[in-house]
Amino acid sequence: MNKNVVTNGVAAIVTLLGWYLQQPLILSVGLFALSGALTNALAIHMLFEKVPLLYGSGVIPARFEEFKTGIYQLVMTQFFSSDNIDRFLADKQQSHSHGFDFAPVIEQTDLSPAFDSLVKVVEQSSFGGMLGMFGGTAALTPLKEPFIAKLKLSLVEVSQSDDFNQLVLAQLDQPEQLEGIRAQVDTIVQQRLNELTPALVKDIIQQMIRQHLGWLVVWGGVFGGLIGLLAALIQ
Repeated sequence: MNKNVVTNGVAAIVTLLGWYLQQPLILSVGLFALSGALTNALAIHMLFEKVPLLYGSGVIPARFEEFKTGIYQLVMTQFFSSDNIDRFLADKQQSHSHGFDFAPVIEQTDLSPAFDSLVKVVEQSSFGGMLGMFGGTAALTPLKEPFIAKLKLSLVEVSQSDDFNQLVLAQLDQPEQLEGIRAQVDTIVQQRLNELTPALVKDIIQQMIRQHLGWLVVWGGVFGGLIGLLAALIQ
C-alpha cells in the first residue's frame, strides 16, 4: 500500500466532500490535511530527485561525493581503526575459544595444484618408471578427490590448533602487519566506492528509508487536518 497515494487521496476526498456539502469545517480539515500531506510528499521527492526551480532539491545525488567520503570515513575510522584492530586481537588472545575459523576459507580453496605437484614428484622419482607400467599418471587420477578431501580435513585440524592460532595472533600483532591489513582494507573500500554511481547511491538510500518516510506524509495529513479543524473552530 502506497502511503502517499492513500493519504493524499483521503485528504482530497474530504476536501471535495466539504466543498460539495458546503461545510466550512470539513473543507478546512480537508484543505489543511491535503496541504500537509502534499508538502511532505514533495519534500521526500526532493530528497531523491532534482525539481526544476526548487533550490536544494535532489540533495542525495547532488551530495554524492560527500556520501562516499562519509562511508569511507565511517568504515576506516570506526570499524578498522588501529584501536579497534588492537582490541579485537586482545580479545582473541584472552578468549578461550579456538580463535580464528579458517574452515570456510579452506573448504573453498582449490587444492588441485597440490595434487598435481604430488604427481609430478612421483613422476620424477624412482617410482616414475614403475608408474609407467600401470598406465602412467592417469592411474593416479582416481586418487585426486580423496587426496584433496583428506588434505582439506588435515588443514582444518591444523588451523584449529592452539599453536597455530597463537602463531597467527603473533604475526597480526606486529605493527607492520596491522598497517598492511589496514592498507588492504583501505584499497578494497576505495575500489568498492569507486564502483558507486549517484543513481546507485540514490537507490540504496531509497530502499533503506523511503518506505519509512512514507509515514511523514501520513502524519503531515493528520496534523494538517487537526490544524485545519482548529482554524475552522476558531473562525
